[in-house]
Amino acid sequence: MDKKSILNSLPDEYRPLSPWAYFGYGILFSIPLIGLICLFVFAFNNRNINRRNYARSYFCVYILAIIIAVVIYLLFIFFRANNAELYNEFVTATQRL
Repeated sequence: MDKKSILNSLPDEYRPLSPWAYFGYGILFSIPLIGLICLFVFAFNNRNINRRNYARSYFCVYILAIIIAVVIYLLFIFFRANNAELYNEFVTATQRL
């Protein structure tokens, strides 16, 4: 048996995705609102296990990106507030000279 006949004999839920399928799903999941809806549909769908696992991994990347963005935003706010206070202290100290 050749590889193609082995792949065709697999049930649909276990059939592997082609590299172009991963590329296409990556583009689809990158569309702002439609991609997020498709991501949830594919993450909870059992028609193809490989597609489901890819959608779940992409969802984990979304969650990590949101967490990193929030941390960077909070650090920016924190250091911006501290820099403003330090700048005001610097200005008042140099005016005294």
